[in-house]
Amino acid sequence: MQAMCSFIGVLDNGVASLSQEALQVLREAKHVIAGSRLLATLADDIIEARHYDLTGQLKQVPDWINAALARNEAVAVLATGDPLCHGIAGFLAGKLESSRVRILPNLSTLQLAFAELKLSWQAAAIASIHSKDAGEWLRGATPEHGLYELAQRCRQHDLLAILTSPDNTPARIARLLQIEGLADVFEMAIAEALKQPEQRVSAWLTIAEVAQNSYRDPNVVILKRKAAVPAPVLFGVSDDSFQQRKPEKGLITKREVRAVSLARMQLTRSSIVWDIGAGSGSVGLEAARLCPDGHVFAIEKNADDIANVEQNQASWGINNYSFVQGKAPQFLDTWRDPDAVFIGGSGGELAELIALCLGRLRPAGWLVMNFVTLENLSTAVETLKQLGADWDVCQIQASRSSPILAMHRMQAENPVWIVSATHPLQPKTCGQDEH
Repeated sequence: MQAMCSFIGVLDNGVASLSQEALQVLREAKHVIAGSRLLATLADDIIEARHYDLTGQLKQVPDWINAALARNEAVAVLATGDPLCHGIAGFLAGKLESSRVRILPNLSTLQLAFAELKLSWQAAAIASIHSKDAGEWLRGATPEHGLYELAQRCRQHDLLAILTSPDNTPARIARLLQIEGLADVFEMAIAEALKQPEQRVSAWLTIAEVAQNSYRDPNVVILKRKAAVPAPVLFGVSDDSFQQRKPEKGLITKREVRAVSLARMQLTRSSIVWDIGAGSGSVGLEAARLCPDGHVFAIEKNADDIANVEQNQASWGINNYSFVQGKAPQFLDTWRDPDAVFIGGSGGELAELIALCLGRLRPAGWLVMNFVTLENLSTAVETLKQLGADWDVCQIQASRSSPILAMHRMQAENPVWIVSATHPLQPKTCGQDEH
């Protein structure tokens, strides 16, 4: 009979949490792999096996397992709760021969926490920050930050279950909510040391209470909204919804032009977007709403506009958007390669900027530019020709109704040229016009 690698879910009350099947498999294993805490918890019941502490050595675990299985020696890998719920089995099972893998799940700590709170949890979103120290949250942080996914989920869900770590604590989560202006939106419960003699499950606490306190590890955090998550307009937001600089007319990409420009960018939920010459932030912020699993990087050189961008981002409550003050191509080398680029202003280096953006654009990505002058339009078209890009131009000239005495007339907006470009030989998406 072939020896197996068994992933066994364990709770912090040790052997008492195991079924007879799981206990027998554990005791028959020749090799037991786990973190230091679980190895200590079950030390009295794995005295015949060789112990492996995987703390800080996760990459070596497949080799340990495969070496043991090659000798036909059984392996037990221990994980807290359900090994497939943000657990080690999700990482390791795909690296092993499927026929020699067995999963013996336990109750997850999330189930236990909700049970203690007597709260249904089928609608809960699950997030894990049970990893290396993510550091304190900063507004505008990029996807590389360890709390980024959590910040996004807090915007999108009414009920969240969060697996924490000794560094990424309930207090740190509470401070994230304060920074994002969500402190009054949520309440929090903390389930500490589940299935241990020191178990404690809090009542519903305010975010301010949690932010300054410490809690016994391990713990699970439950976040609950006081009111259902709002459903904002995703596309075609009115110009008046944005704080903007107004010398004569608002320095903003008008709604009609913005709608067509966003459509030409061919965005998906996970698109990475560059917004160059962000102005009031209208295009980038609306793109961020359309790409909840993506991110928008924006740059604007004018300090007054940057202040408006900051205010608009805060009032819109958007996390997946970061902006800097500067003049492109400054900072662009630090950004992820884009799926879509919008250029609303170039600062006089248009040809070089187009070449850079096309060079960084991912396959099937689109570069979309807005121009109001013939000179910039000409420069853009000639540059795209020289680069061999696939491009087209669309002119938008909208007129809006305006009161005149007791009647209304149509007031024309300035015409805008929308130039769209992609890599050559890229198949057209349905709805894209040939130039």
